Amino acid sequence: MSLKKPVYYTPNTEDLRLEKLRDYQIMDTHSEDTFDKISLMASQVFSCPNAFITFIDDRRAFLKSNLSSLDINEVPKEGTLSYTTLLNDSVTVFNDTKKHSELRNHTYVKPDNGVRFYAGVPIKSPEGYTVGVISVTDEVPREATNLQLDMLKTLSKLIVDKLENRLRYRKSIESQINLMNIALHEIKNPLASINLANDIIRKDINSAERMTDMIKSSVQMMQKRLANLLTQSELEEKDLVLNIEEINIKEMFVRLLNNFELLANRKRQVIELNCDENLIVEGDRSKMSDVLHNLLSNAIKYSYYDTTIRVAAREAGNYLHIEVKDEGQGLNFEDIQKLFTKFAKLSSKPTGRETSNGLGLSITKSFVELHRGNIYAMSPGKDKGTTFIVSIPLKYRTVTDIEAVAELNS
Repeated sequence: MSLKKPVYYTPNTEDLRLEKLRDYQIMDTHSEDTFDKISLMASQVFSCPNAFITFIDDRRAFLKSNLSSLDINEVPKEGTLSYTTLLNDSVTVFNDTKKHSELRNHTYVKPDNGVRFYAGVPIKSPEGYTVGVISVTDEVPREATNLQLDMLKTLSKLIVDKLENRLRYRKSIESQINLMNIALHEIKNPLASINLANDIIRKDINSAERMTDMIKSSVQMMQKRLANLLTQSELEEKDLVLNIEEINIKEMFVRLLNNFELLANRKRQVIELNCDENLIVEGDRSKMSDVLHNLLSNAIKYSYYDTTIRVAAREAGNYLHIEVKDEGQGLNFEDIQKLFTKFAKLSSKPTGRETSNGLGLSITKSFVELHRGNIYAMSPGKDKGTTFIVSIPLKYRTVTDIEAVAELNS
């Protein structure tokens, strides 16, 4: 067969291939019995002394399993027969390498005890990206049979199954950790309201009735959200599930402002609300409330004393347009670049000794995107305030709905 020279070839899907390889987290890991057993089976099927499971990134060929006398675990990818298999993107066989002029000076072919027989099969992810190669070699020429090559293909599929199972398990663990982080974040604000209400009751017994109502509301909120998260955890899905219903945005804002009144009063802040009447949006009430709650909470937390926070909500075409504008510390360019990143450390600091765990905006962004919406922030610079803008479709559409509309418009 002919040899495609790596120097002239650049795969169009190389970035996607490398991303999948990174997802597997297999490079530079220790040898494992599972992979060595698969290599041993390959060696036995071909009656060859050498077998390899190789993963190839942008510059190296990493030998995850090396059943040979070679005392190495990685080599530069260029010039390796495994990389040739990756480029060919199919079963690659050299029954006698000496019969291929382009291989005669090959690093692993040229020596007297060099490779004379080679058979390699790509290790393909379910998406079709070749992340590695399983191969066998010998110092003498051989004839590979179709049955042997079919067995090698089967072994490559076993490797992919192993990688995918690990990936699913890891993502499941990450999903559970994310749910835990969300739970911890969502109970923090209701607990703060309860604590403030308790302080006011101790100072002014006449406000007890109003404060006990707030405490009851906060406790019910925590119970509902924790129950939702437990249900989500039982589903064992990565994406959060939405319970779609009609939501009156002004009513939701008014209720939130009542809850935030204590926090704002502590810093002598004024919250102005400008919201269209009867503004209805289809969405998950709990998660929409979390979005607005986090934005208002941040505005209060990072704004100075004696300032005004302006909240606006209106209909813009087929979208709900929300703005939360403060007169706080503002954002610099670096802040905006990493604003919605989990656990991001920003230059702004809470102005009233409040705590921050860096999760709020990350969670907010995920909830907005679940509603097929967008969120971004604008700031003229440090100490010039920040405006958060949220845009969400008034009518919720599933992925199937969106695909159907796209097909009609095409």
